[in-house]
Amino acid sequence: MRKFGTAILSIVLLISFAKAQTKPADSVAKPQGRVHTLDKIAGVVGAGIILQSDIELKYASQYLAQGNPPNPAVKCQILQGLLTQKLLAQQAVIDSVDVKDDEVDNDVDRRMRGMIQRAGSQERLEGFLGRSVIQYKDEIRPDIKEELIAQKMQQKITTDVNTTPQDVKAFFNRIPKDSLPTFNKEVEVGDIAFNPKLNTAEKDAYKQKAEELLKRVKAGEDFAALARLYSQDPGSAPQGGDLGFNDRSTFVKEFSAWAFKLKAGEISPVFETDFGFHFLQVVERRGEQVHVRHILIVPAVTQASLDRAKAKADSVYDFITKNKKIDFSSAAAFYSDDKDTKYNGGMMLNAENVETRSTHIPTDRLDPQIALVVDTMKVGSISKPLLLTGSDGKKSYKILYLKSSTNAHKANLEQDYPKIKEYATNDKINRTVSEWFEKKRKDTFIKIDPEYQGCPILKGWNTPETTAAVKP
Repeated sequence: MRKFGTAILSIVLLISFAKAQTKPADSVAKPQGRVHTLDKIAGVVGAGIILQSDIELKYASQYLAQGNPPNPAVKCQILQGLLTQKLLAQQAVIDSVDVKDDEVDNDVDRRMRGMIQRAGSQERLEGFLGRSVIQYKDEIRPDIKEELIAQKMQQKITTDVNTTPQDVKAFFNRIPKDSLPTFNKEVEVGDIAFNPKLNTAEKDAYKQKAEELLKRVKAGEDFAALARLYSQDPGSAPQGGDLGFNDRSTFVKEFSAWAFKLKAGEISPVFETDFGFHFLQVVERRGEQVHVRHILIVPAVTQASLDRAKAKADSVYDFITKNKKIDFSSAAAFYSDDKDTKYNGGMMLNAENVETRSTHIPTDRLDPQIALVVDTMKVGSISKPLLLTGSDGKKSYKILYLKSSTNAHKANLEQDYPKIKEYATNDKINRTVSEWFEKKRKDTFIKIDPEYQGCPILKGWNTPETTAAVKP
C-alpha cells in the first residue's frame, strides 16, 4: 500500500468510532466552565450525519487514553477526519465499492485485541469504556465498515497514479537547493543467524507441562482462566488465550492445520510450532475465518543449546572465509535461521521502507548492537559470530556482512533516486486526492455545527448559507 503524507489522509486511515452516548462535551474554544450538552449533530455530509458522541468517544478512547494532555482542539482534527470519511464512503456507494463482512469482523477483532493489550486486561478496558467488549464491538462495527470502504475508495481514486522518470526529475528540480534534505549515513548489512535449538530431551519437560494443562481443560477446568495463568503468549494470555477471528494466512502451518480441521468446541492435542508447544480450541467458524483460543508453553533456551549454536556458527564462518567459491548470499540461503533475510541474499530490509524492499538502512535505524559492530567493519568484510539479543528477547549467534556504506549527504538524483521517486509519487497522490476532495466539497452539502466553525483546519468545509443545497 502506498504511503500518504498529508494530515487529511493519515486521519482517514486511523478513524474508528462508535455511535454511543458519552459524557458531556467540552467546547472547542476554551470554556469558562464545564458545559453540559446532550448529544447533538456536529456535522452533516450529504445524507450522512456525524454525532458529537462520535467525536467525544474518539477523543476519549484514542487520544486521552494514550496519556495525552487535554486538548479540545484535537476534536477539530477528529471532525475533519470524519467529514473526509463520509465523503469517500458516499462516493463508494455510487461507484459500488464495498467490503466483505469477514473483512470487517477481522478488523474489529484485530483492533479490540490491540486495545485490550494496551489497557492491560479486558476488565480494565471495559471499565474505561463503561460497557462490555461485546457491546463495544457491536457499536463500532458500522463505523469500521464505513472506514474500510472509505480506504478502498481512496485507493480507487489513486489507482492510476503513475510516476515517470520525468516526473521524478521535475519534482526534484522544484525543491529549492537550500531546502534539499540531508540523508544520514546508510549501510547494507547481511546476516546469517544461528538460533539455539533444544533437543528432544530438553523439550520434554515443556511438552509435558502443556499436556498436563490440556488434561485439566478436558477435566472441566476453565480454559480462559488457565490461559491467563499459564499461557506464555503475551498477546492473547490476558484475553484468556483468545485470538479472535483470523484466516489461514495468519497462523503458522501447524497451527492453521488444527484450527481449520476441528469443529466448534473441539480441542486439539498438544502440537509443536517454532513458538513452542500449543493446544487450541475452536470457538466458532465462519467460512474461511476461524475464531480460536490457545495456550502456549515456550521452552527456555539452555546453555547447551547456545553452545551448539555457537559451534555451528564458528564452523560456517571458517567455511565461508576460507572457501572463496561460496558467497555470502548462498551461505545465508543454506545455513541461516533468519527467515526474514535468508531468501533475500541474507540482506536486511529497511523496516521503514519495506514497500520498495530497500536494503539501504540509516545507521540510526539499525539495531544498536549491530550498528556498533558495523561501525568497525570495512565494506565487503564479514564479522566473526556474535551473540546478539533480538527485540523479542531471544538470543542467537549471527555472522554479519557489510555490503556497502554511504556517508551522510545532501539529496541527489544519482544516489537517491528510489527515495526521491517515493517522495514524488506521494506528492502526486496527495495532489490527486486533494483535487478530488476540493471538487467533492463543492458538489456536496456540508454543514458544520457552529461550535466547530472556528476550527482553522475546517475552513472552507461549510457550505455557504446563500448557496446551500442538498445534491444527490
